[in-house]
Amino acid sequence: MLSIDPKEISTGKLHGYLLGAVAPRPIAFASTIDADGNPNLSPFSFFNVFGANPPIMIFSPARRVRGNTTKHTLQNAEETKEVVINVVSYPIVHQMSLSSSEYPAGVNEFVKAGFTMLPSDKVAPFRVAESPVQFECKVKDIIYTGEEGGAGNLIVCEVVKIHISEGVLGENGAIDQYKIDLVARAGGSFYSRARDGFFEIPKPITTLGIGVDSIPEDIRNSTVLTGNNLGVLGNVESIPSQIDVDNFAKEHPEFMGIEKVKKHTFAQEYLNKNDVESAWKVLLIK
Repeated sequence: MLSIDPKEISTGKLHGYLLGAVAPRPIAFASTIDADGNPNLSPFSFFNVFGANPPIMIFSPARRVRGNTTKHTLQNAEETKEVVINVVSYPIVHQMSLSSSEYPAGVNEFVKAGFTMLPSDKVAPFRVAESPVQFECKVKDIIYTGEEGGAGNLIVCEVVKIHISEGVLGENGAIDQYKIDLVARAGGSFYSRARDGFFEIPKPITTLGIGVDSIPEDIRNSTVLTGNNLGVLGNVESIPSQIDVDNFAKEHPEFMGIEKVKKHTFAQEYLNKNDVESAWKVLLIK
């Protein structure tokens, strides 16, 4: 394994490792204005949501590694204390990328990238009309992490109004993750289209899983089952009773008397189909 002391490599190389490993990252498409009212639009992938009461988002227009200069977004946030964070969906990803070009101060990236400027209700910066969700925000604080190139500047924003396109809502009124079609940032020039990689994992909140440590040792030390497989098995509230296992065995005599590797392989196939109960029953057949 490559082990690195961050102080012993260049900031540029460290930057690449960080962005390649901590990914995919959501994108804050930040709209600001300067003290003279000139609009600015730029994307940032050092971004996430950090609370709901109050609703807090933080993004970081880091100091440029090359030249140690700051970005117009940071300067505008310092001056006006307002920002609109627009989410980036797949239909606008190339326009978003174009807006990230380092145009000089005073150039309107809305115009350069072909976006529509939509007036906000509670803040001065404009919204991106083409973005499916727009957050009007007040800047609560700015945390400066350093003065050298690559240092972060954490802009702490409180959401004061949200605009959601009805086209991304499901029948239950919640945001449909397939309809919103979000895009995330990775290392280098790579992006991720979120809905192409969705999978579900039941949250262990309302139930208490037995834990991997409660799985019988011969199953836990399997040469077939992966760590993820064991995690799924350990997330059940209880294992099937012997009566249920025996009934299952009568219905599936092909699992009787087979060697451990084959038994674990069959169980893994059930796990891949999200049939955890049957996987457990296969594993517990004597």
